[in-house]
Amino acid sequence: MAGALSGVKVIDLTQMLAGPYCTMMLADHGAEVVKIEPVGGDPTRHFGPFPADDAERHFGGYFQSTNRNKLSIALDLKKPEARDLLLRLVRGADILVENFRAGVMDRLGLGYEALAAENPRLVYAAIRGFGDPRTGQSPHVDRPAFDVVAQAMGGAMGITGPDALTPIKIGPGIGDIFPAALAAFGILAAHHHAARTGQGQFVDVAMYDGIVSLCERMVYQYSYTGRSPVPEGNQHPILCPFGTFPARDGQVTIGCPRDTFWVELAAAMGRPELADDPRFRTNNDRLAHRDETVAAVEAWTRTRSKAEIAEALGTRVPFGAVNTAADIYADPHMAVREMLVEVEHPGSANPVTIASTPIRMTATPGGVTRRAPTTGEDTDAVLRSLGLEAGEIAALKAAKIVA
Repeated sequence: MAGALSGVKVIDLTQMLAGPYCTMMLADHGAEVVKIEPVGGDPTRHFGPFPADDAERHFGGYFQSTNRNKLSIALDLKKPEARDLLLRLVRGADILVENFRAGVMDRLGLGYEALAAENPRLVYAAIRGFGDPRTGQSPHVDRPAFDVVAQAMGGAMGITGPDALTPIKIGPGIGDIFPAALAAFGILAAHHHAARTGQGQFVDVAMYDGIVSLCERMVYQYSYTGRSPVPEGNQHPILCPFGTFPARDGQVTIGCPRDTFWVELAAAMGRPELADDPRFRTNNDRLAHRDETVAAVEAWTRTRSKAEIAEALGTRVPFGAVNTAADIYADPHMAVREMLVEVEHPGSANPVTIASTPIRMTATPGGVTRRAPTTGEDTDAVLRSLGLEAGEIAALKAAKIVA
């Protein structure tokens, strides 16, 4: 079944995590994504982990996860012949995505203005640490940035951790992944505009900006109170109870964003009187007595297993166990939702498992249909689509212009 983006052609000049994750989202829903790699391959191909029996090492798990569903062509863009080939691809493309530092593509003669002259309806997207001068010249524009930098500067670390003196990096690469998702949204909004008007445009997402938008709560908290929020452990600064609690065999999360949930939780704990106690009657009351509220819930959870807590709360109170990867693999939800998919790993006799797309649509469901490509796996096919003959392709390969 064709994906919702079937027929959309994307040129992917991205590396590391943010850019590839963005183009992965487009590929998962049917876009034809042609990944342009250096002749030696994307450097992240060397990142692990690798299957134990993989002697070829075309790529590891890092590359496999976010480059599935893509085609690969290797070009040496420092050579004019390769740049000419890219321009030929651009003329038939809808979207181009890159995440180099500002100015890199311009110095190659492949910046937005040059490519828009070749294809006025092109949507050109950039994901950079601090944005592109075209949409606002940041004083940090020339600085490199990765996930941990965006998490730190954007505020995520500043409100995460056990206390105000111990900021902690969030485990997954949200400094890359959330800006990537924002870029995918911006790209599709711009593509919709281009489809109606024939006018492409430049789409710019700064990783710093993206994490500030993710941490929107701290922005309005500072505006309303004049105080910078700080890490508060695993509870919530505005809702109570709302966080993690110890179980006999691990940790669980319980949230009561509405007072009706507190009534149900108090009943499940065998302490219905807490719902009428003036210290706990409303969320604001419980916030004012947070230590007592949390202690009451902890006293109940710590003597029970995660399964017993789940049974007691049923569907009445928001609840979830703190899962390990093994727990996620074992949860039947994952199988029903087809969130864990097996793909081939070149060089290994065994398939590997990666996370599928969480975006589900009834007519065009999307998903993982192909493993990540080996370096230049599709070079011949892509160049043939541009009209090159076998001899021309062989000559380009011999000159190491393509691979």
